[in-house]
Amino acid sequence: MTATAKSHPDYASIMVPLNLGSGAADRVKLAASLADRFGSRLIGIAAEDFILPYIGDGLASVDSVLIEESKRAVSEDLARAEAIFRKAAADGLKDIVWRSAIETPRSFVLDQARAADLVVLARQAHHDPAQGGMSLSPGDLVMSLGRPLLVVPPGVSYLSGKHIVVAWKDTREAQRAVRDALPLLTRAESVTVLSIGPDAEDQGAEDVRDYLTLHGVAAKAVLRTDTARHAVNELIDFATENGADLIVSGAYGHTRMREWMFGGMTRDLLQASPVCCLMSH
Repeated sequence: MTATAKSHPDYASIMVPLNLGSGAADRVKLAASLADRFGSRLIGIAAEDFILPYIGDGLASVDSVLIEESKRAVSEDLARAEAIFRKAAADGLKDIVWRSAIETPRSFVLDQARAADLVVLARQAHHDPAQGGMSLSPGDLVMSLGRPLLVVPPGVSYLSGKHIVVAWKDTREAQRAVRDALPLLTRAESVTVLSIGPDAEDQGAEDVRDYLTLHGVAAKAVLRTDTARHAVNELIDFATENGADLIVSGAYGHTRMREWMFGGMTRDLLQASPVCCLMSH
């Protein structure tokens, strides 16, 4: 850290959505370790859709007993999620909060994100079973969340953040991601601002390096202009070869009829990155 470094920025509040998948406890442990590091409030949340059980001819007739049974099953799922959260977050954290609702998970998370500086969400492994009514898509959330989203790959329960790679291109999304990641970047031992592609020299990576240096970050700029490989493969290989466990990236895409269409880098990182990705849109 340089002599000009200011006091560290912090994430005062970290939110982690829960489901009943096999990696739920790992995700809470990772979020809890970050909350402990930053002195943050940790908010666990869960929601599940309630679908009215139509019977008979499929018209408007609904059996009240079936409705109550369905509501009870959802409430039990939410209680199990809360138990996972409280058990995994128990060690050393004093400020923990639980919120849940019988509601569409996406809508609930988007509403509750107003209370958080950072949202931590796992992506599913290809072999994971469907998460049912509690499922959330990282790609769907990141475009509307209004908060940085830390996407955690399967099997990861801790993020050291000692070595971080910033996937840089000169866009609003990337600029926001760098700013949103400052609490982690200022605590890293090394940060590489990596620009990939034939126009890498024109993307201003050196300016981002200098900006981070002013914040006390040990940053360097690396330009890869002559690679013939897909950019996301170059990025992931660079991160793993340099011992990074976090990639910071803008999230690119747009919505059309509620189906998200992503730029190649965003889509491929969400599907394939073996390390955590902090994304902002």
